[in-house]
Amino acid sequence: MNLSATNVTVVVQYGDSFSKALIKNLIVVVLSIFINYINAGLIYTFSKHQIFNTNPRYILFVHLVINDMIQVTLTVALFITSYIFFRIPMTVCCFFILIAIFTTENTPLNLACMAVECYIAICIPLRHSQICTVKKTRLLILLIWATSLVSVLPDLFMTLATESQDYFKLHTFCIRERVFPNPRIIERRNITYIVYLVLVWCIIFFIYFRIMFTARTASKDAKKARNTILLHGFQLLLCMATYAEHLVKDMVWQRFRDYYLDALFACYLLFQIIPRFISSIIYGVRDKTFRKHLKGYLLYKISPQ
Repeated sequence: MNLSATNVTVVVQYGDSFSKALIKNLIVVVLSIFINYINAGLIYTFSKHQIFNTNPRYILFVHLVINDMIQVTLTVALFITSYIFFRIPMTVCCFFILIAIFTTENTPLNLACMAVECYIAICIPLRHSQICTVKKTRLLILLIWATSLVSVLPDLFMTLATESQDYFKLHTFCIRERVFPNPRIIERRNITYIVYLVLVWCIIFFIYFRIMFTARTASKDAKKARNTILLHGFQLLLCMATYAEHLVKDMVWQRFRDYYLDALFACYLLFQIIPRFISSIIYGVRDKTFRKHLKGYLLYKISPQ
């Protein structure tokens, strides 16, 4: 029995008590509602003001927000389902897992693109309007999705080629390792994640130091951009930690078996929920223009009609 199968067996045999399961689900639901409410406000604000929907920076940002909303909604739905039904049809699980993987892998690519746009705006401002157009930004978003598709779809094709038709009629505990159990898929995933990690971090470091050098010339916008890149880096660190999530779970299983379920919950919050909350902080709170219009939206929503 492999480690993933062992972990699932542990969840079955040593499940949470009703009160603990209720608390965990309440925490997840409350956080997801809060995050999606703020993100919905950001999307509404973006759609209602031309200053945002004609700016490549905000277009990339709102794509990140929509991507995060999909990811949070799916992972929360799977989290709750794991407590209510435990096992669901393999085909349904496969569909949800694929979309969750797409959105997870989209995030670091989107952050890298936003960092590049910030670099162009600060370091080569005279060419910004030529390089960063709305049309090119939309094509870039399509490229982000295409890259994630190329990265993930081979897992599905390999599973279809190696597993029998009866495999997809099974009911399973819905995690990636159960849907795509082939060891080659896991090896390919690890290699892909390493490439993502190295490529995106190289971009972030290069851009940060170039902007930091520009900031020494006393440009206020450059200093703000430098701080934004730092926040991108922190957000990226949390997002990329998702790539090491399975290693963390295996380590916890080997060393802290008595607290394994609680550790899984902590990993879920740290790797899946918190990074999606930071997006709202970076632009919804720090960006003065967005904050001004978002505040108006929130005050309108909570004021008596």
